[in-house]
Amino acid sequence: MVIDTFKKETKELWRDGRVRIAFIIVLLLTAIATFISTKHYQSINEQYLEANTTEREIWDNQGEKNPHSAAHYGTYAFKPKYPLSLIDQGVDKYTGTSIFLEAHKRNEAQFVAASDQTGLARFGDLTPDFILLFIIPLLLILVAYNSITKEKERGTLTLLNSQGAIGWKIVLGKWLAIFLPIFILAFLLFILTGILLSSLPDFGVFSWSSLFTLFGTYMVYYAIFINLVLIISASVKKSGISLVLSLSVWILVCLVLPKVASNLAEYKYPYPTRQEFSENIAQDKKQGLDGHNPWSKAAKELEENTLKEYGVDSLSQLPFNYDAYRMQKGEEHEAEIYFKHYNYLKTQYGNQSSIYQKLAAISPYLPTRFLSMAIAKTDYNTHWDFSDAAENYRIESQKFLNDHFAKESKYGEWDFKADAEFWKKLPKFNYEPPSLSETIKTNTSSVVIMLIWLVGTFTLLFFTTKSL
Repeated sequence: MVIDTFKKETKELWRDGRVRIAFIIVLLLTAIATFISTKHYQSINEQYLEANTTEREIWDNQGEKNPHSAAHYGTYAFKPKYPLSLIDQGVDKYTGTSIFLEAHKRNEAQFVAASDQTGLARFGDLTPDFILLFIIPLLLILVAYNSITKEKERGTLTLLNSQGAIGWKIVLGKWLAIFLPIFILAFLLFILTGILLSSLPDFGVFSWSSLFTLFGTYMVYYAIFINLVLIISASVKKSGISLVLSLSVWILVCLVLPKVASNLAEYKYPYPTRQEFSENIAQDKKQGLDGHNPWSKAAKELEENTLKEYGVDSLSQLPFNYDAYRMQKGEEHEAEIYFKHYNYLKTQYGNQSSIYQKLAAISPYLPTRFLSMAIAKTDYNTHWDFSDAAENYRIESQKFLNDHFAKESKYGEWDFKADAEFWKKLPKFNYEPPSLSETIKTNTSSVVIMLIWLVGTFTLLFFTTKSL
């Protein structure tokens, strides 16, 4: 019965001109989106490699210079464009691509792509993730909305029942006939993407395991959508009603609830404004050690403690340049302040994410979206991780420069200059993103919610169609 129903449904779908045209349109859109994303990925790749090489050459060829002057001169940490961003660009265009690393200050990522877009950007970008998350569920609705209602309208269910047909077997055959073409379409997209990425120069983080994990995530998402549409089709008598209800579910799940979740999370756990954030940091800085101000209370306390620790009477008797030592202590104090305030932002983000997770119980789109971005390494968690890695590198770089200044010069020797070859000794910035296992562990709640949705909708579909 399952195989016979599958064959019959497959033939009917293929004969339906609307379905054929819809599949062709989605296939063309997918090919165009993949082509555009591939070109974008190649372009960003080339820019990243060029910028990384050029910036390092500039740093290495500064010539003779005071180490602290070089600290203020600064350098850049560039965020890599990860291979699976070809499928899901996530929040990359909103988070910036590079961070300027300088003394006494933690900067945010610059060159946000969204800021350079025109007003047409509000209509959205044609990207593979847009098709995977929004368009294919619409295609599923077109294919499945009348899958069971048409049998009721034609009266064929009565005939099937008289021959001893079992309801859930009929529905299983229909389910497979709906799922298989979507599976093939998505599979071709992911295989094509894998072939493209394996032939392009990347940063050593592409893996087939991540690609197929992402593929599996979307397959679960589509299975849930098919179940929802078939449950509706089995619960009503008219195809028109089934279509309207199915489209309403798509609007609610994919458009309304994500926006509601975003607004609710922002209302309950708001971020401070940029001005408030800067003022809070400046206020904390005033209450601590300023490496450039030797007359402040904190600087005087540090001076007294240092003299007592080394058992000398004056700063000139210390075995190092105290000015550089004080500036390094100021750097350490300021770094703690920045970590404190940025950790507050991350805490707010975590609180907002908890709102999303709670609403994911009524929208399978949300956990799918979070998992997709996380696996593609285009989510906020990866961006925060990169930002923290860049800040740690900045702190280590400042210590590297200040320690050299302190050890190689004497107190008051502000005209000291490091050798031209010294700059090459600074290690290069190297960021390793979270592994796939770490990503899955971080997003365990999304995985669990999706599995609950899958099992729950299959169970409901079974009991809904059992009486057919």
